[in-house]
Order: sequence, then C-alpha cells, then structure tokens
Amino acid sequence: MLIIIKSGPDTAEGKRALKLAEDMKAGVCLMQNGVYFCRQDVISSLSGKVYSVDEDMKLRGIVPCGGVQSIGYSDAIDLMAENDKVAGMF
Repeated sequence: MLIIIKSGPDTAEGKRALKLAEDMKAGVCLMQNGVYFCRQDVISSLSGKVYSVDEDMKLRGIVPCGGVQSIGYSDAIDLMAENDKVAGMF
C-alpha cells in the first residue's frame, strides 16, 4: 500500500495521513507541502519505504534525511501504478 501525502505537518490532513501510514505499515510518497515531513524524527516512526519528490524539495529548500528516497514526478506515477492500493491525496 502507498499513502500519498501532499499536506504539510501543520495540517489535520497531513497528521491523519501520517497516522494512517503508521497504522497500515504503508509506503509513503511525499509531494507538494508534504515534503516538510522529511525529518528523521517523523520518518523513523514509519515501517514502509518513504519517497519524496525532489522538485518539491528543491522548491522549498529541503534536503531529505536518511531513509527518504528522492524521486521525480514520473517515478511517483510509476509507484502509484506498481502498488495494489494507493490512498491519498491527504
């Protein structure tokens, strides 16, 4: 399962999506303001793989911490196609 998070950590949607990913042990794809979740203290609670769209990180001046795989938008589309279940856009 893949959870797509586009809302920032300061929103109810972003917090709900992160909780869902933790509970479901799902992979996470961070895009738009969701890339602000790219902090070690946040992603360490996740069991699944964490991906973050590099274009969105560059726009916001964010460098991903260890454990976050930087991907492009075309890679994000491939991830969505590869997973049997995709939940988002929170």
